[in-house]
Amino acid sequence: MKVKTSITLSEDIVTTVDRLAKEGESRSEAIERLLRERIADRARQARDLRDLELINKNVDQLNEEARDVLKYQVEL
Repeated sequence: MKVKTSITLSEDIVTTVDRLAKEGESRSEAIERLLRERIADRARQARDLRDLELINKNVDQLNEEARDVLKYQVEL
């Protein structure tokens, strides 16, 4: 469901939105798409940060496991 809303944007933002709009895409569609992309980027960044914190928290154990696995490699 779509909800009609009114926002006030700076002229330079409107110009940028118009430039980034895909062919045949209305300004409203472009703004919605750009917002969705940014929201997805922020969620991905937050997830990546949590993953990095988890890796860093367990770095010693992970490195030890990697060293152990490397012992079983056979030279070709």
